[in-house]
Amino acid sequence: MGTLRSREAPPRPVDPGVRIGHVHLKVADLDRALGFWRDVLGFEVTQRYGRQAAFLSAGGYHHHIGLNTWDSAGGGPPEPGATGLYHVAILYPTRSLLADAVRRLVSAGIPIEGASDHGVSEAIYLSDPDRNGVELYWDRPEAKWPVTPEGELAMVTRPLDLAALLAEADVTTLATRRRPAA
Repeated sequence: MGTLRSREAPPRPVDPGVRIGHVHLKVADLDRALGFWRDVLGFEVTQRYGRQAAFLSAGGYHHHIGLNTWDSAGGGPPEPGATGLYHVAILYPTRSLLADAVRRLVSAGIPIEGASDHGVSEAIYLSDPDRNGVELYWDRPEAKWPVTPEGELAMVTRPLDLAALLAEADVTTLATRRRPAA
């Protein structure tokens, strides 16, 4: 299949209310994948199809992540240089919740492969047990996003200070623990 080209004027942009609803990953071992997505990252299983598939979510949605072994049981990851998913990005609503996710990774011994400050966001990069790329990130408020003098977005890639991020997790955890019970 070649490049798709329209003979008409470019289409109007997609409605800003459109969202990516979920990602569905082929995995080699469902229990191993659940050990990462459920047990380490904290997603909840909303439905399971025996030993072949599971659906997970945050906050009660029907599913944000699907895992299946339908065509991949016992399989290996794609070879380097192959096309496919680069990474799935999980957006955390606050920096402190991202810090908590990093704490979970560290506690579980999951290697962090990268950590970047993109100006608009702070991101952690890693792989799941099937070597699917995973990005965990939070967005800064839009008013703080870097822009050029012309007003265009000016994302960057700088090293992220993981120690400072984890210190935020410590402070947030202490504040939560010290709160009086209602």
